Amino acid sequence: MIRIKARAPTARAAVLPTVWGAVAVTYKVGCPLAQQDGLGARIVTSAVFFAVGTALIFHVRRALLRELRQARRVAGAAQSVVLRPLPSRLDGLNVAAAQLSADCGATIGGDLYEAVATEHGVRVVMGDVRGHGIGALGTVAAVLGSFREAAHDELELGAVLRRLDRALARHLRERSRAEHPSNGTHDPDNPVAEEFVTVLLLEISREGELRALNCGHPWPYLLRGTRVEPLTRVEPLPPLGPFPLPAELEARPCGALLPGESLVLFTDGAEDARDARGRFFSLPAVLRDAVHDHPLSAQTVLRTVFRALLHHTAGTPTDDVAVLVLRNDRRNVGTSGARGTVRQAPTHPEPTTHR
Repeated sequence: MIRIKARAPTARAAVLPTVWGAVAVTYKVGCPLAQQDGLGARIVTSAVFFAVGTALIFHVRRALLRELRQARRVAGAAQSVVLRPLPSRLDGLNVAAAQLSADCGATIGGDLYEAVATEHGVRVVMGDVRGHGIGALGTVAAVLGSFREAAHDELELGAVLRRLDRALARHLRERSRAEHPSNGTHDPDNPVAEEFVTVLLLEISREGELRALNCGHPWPYLLRGTRVEPLTRVEPLPPLGPFPLPAELEARPCGALLPGESLVLFTDGAEDARDARGRFFSLPAVLRDAVHDHPLSAQTVLRTVFRALLHHTAGTPTDDVAVLVLRNDRRNVGTSGARGTVRQAPTHPEPTTHR
């Protein structure tokens, strides 16, 4: 039954070209006017064949556009499964995320993100696969699939990172065997051997305490009132793929995300974006302008960043860009600071959330 349904559109698509071809042949063979050599007869014959040719071109164009729309629907469905939309609220956090592919017409790029609420706190991953577009989709799926399981299963953030590292290594081995089946050994000249993924793992406890592990990824920005500052300036570990992880993996305490504060996670495509004059996009400046008057919802911050980014690049970024914004909308509670002291939440009123 499925095979019959699949062939039906192909059969219908061949009907009109066959009819038009039959009309042209019938006219040429059976019409007396087509057999004459006069100027008027030649003009009529040319007009007939021009009309048939034009009709065929328009038919082919319609078929191609129909196939393109179908391909985009399939790509959109794949994106919703691999890079699924995040909920707007997650365990008291206001969440907003979006991804922009550098490939024209593509809906999926080489950037990845996910946030899940677990018994260990809200765990977040942001990553960037070497390359972009459809070619990076398999690696994105492997890393995200591993994170979605490990985030719930593993007690420590370091164990989650090791699971991601093993999943990436397994994916690259399988991909290498698929692309070079005759070569049973690892080939260092194989392009797959040069693949890597930058990964940032965050854990946000119920009290807002932040712990992180970073493998070659940009540190997020912390929006604290009207200030914009990096979460930390510690040198990250190397990206996953080319180098083994260290024997000891301990998540780094990074202070706390207090009520009313936000974290902006991003991939390097944001800060590496250039305008026509070669100037880099200043993400901190855009964030400072956005929160100059009052704190904003995660959705508003996200829209502001992408609007400024598209304006800066004239709508044509050269690399994939992903941005994830987390805003602490929990009620005011005391939280432990980086040095173990108690930090009280700000006493200013909770700002109105723009959705």
